[in-house]
Amino acid sequence: MNGIIILNKQKGITSRDAVNEISKLLKIKKVGHNGTLDPLAEGVLVICLGKYTKLNEMLTSKEKEYIAEVTLGIKTDTLDITGNVLEKRKETLDIEKLKKAIDSFPKTYMQEVPEYSAVKVNGKKLYEYAREGIKINLPKKEVSIKKIELLDYNENKFTFKTRVSKGTYIRSLIRDLLKNINTIGTMSALTRTKQGNFNIENSYTIEDIKEGKYKLLKLKDIIDIPIITADDNLKHKIVNGVKLKDNYPEEVLFIDNEGNELAIYKKEKDEMKMEVMLYEK
Repeated sequence: MNGIIILNKQKGITSRDAVNEISKLLKIKKVGHNGTLDPLAEGVLVICLGKYTKLNEMLTSKEKEYIAEVTLGIKTDTLDITGNVLEKRKETLDIEKLKKAIDSFPKTYMQEVPEYSAVKVNGKKLYEYAREGIKINLPKKEVSIKKIELLDYNENKFTFKTRVSKGTYIRSLIRDLLKNINTIGTMSALTRTKQGNFNIENSYTIEDIKEGKYKLLKLKDIIDIPIITADDNLKHKIVNGVKLKDNYPEEVLFIDNEGNELAIYKKEKDEMKMEVMLYEK
């Protein structure tokens, strides 16, 4: 079984837990996910099955959309509600300051990654340093906040929707947003509503998958590279991984006359080289 399932991950389980559950339900060993969601988070998780597990880099979206809830007056070590409380105080939301801060945030900037994250420094994950009580300089990386809008608020909570570049930590975005209004708070809920072209309206829960109520997406349905139908002679070459010399685009998905996916080829210098074999003999 090769394909993609758009899972609506439930809160309280890891992305790996979700993968293991789907592997068990569908009785397939090769299962992977694209774009990790923390246990606190729910929403869109792209699940790849079979040979599609080799396509993670291609399927990694440059943009993602989230809805986040922020609770004021609590500061934690993980930057979310699951962490150890470092500070607690009474905070009342100044809505005008918040709106001004939000308006200033559609931008590209160097974002400091969270102390509790899987980013590696000197071959070791940051959360491993944190758990050992070792303080190190946290790395920064360039991220883009494409759009951000306030959805709801009360005296000590607010909710916003944002569209961001790949690699953006919403926990860090919240920290940076609250710094602008001199307030402490933490992420108390997070839903990923979109990852690239995949959105939550077209996703399925674990229960749906248990009941067989899901759609298996194929690459030809979602890919944004040229698709070329191969005749029998070309198909023979492709399924045997032969390098191709012809005037093809930079990257191509080849299918046969029956619509079966054969392989993805990528141009290297003056020839096309097989990148991922999808054909099942």
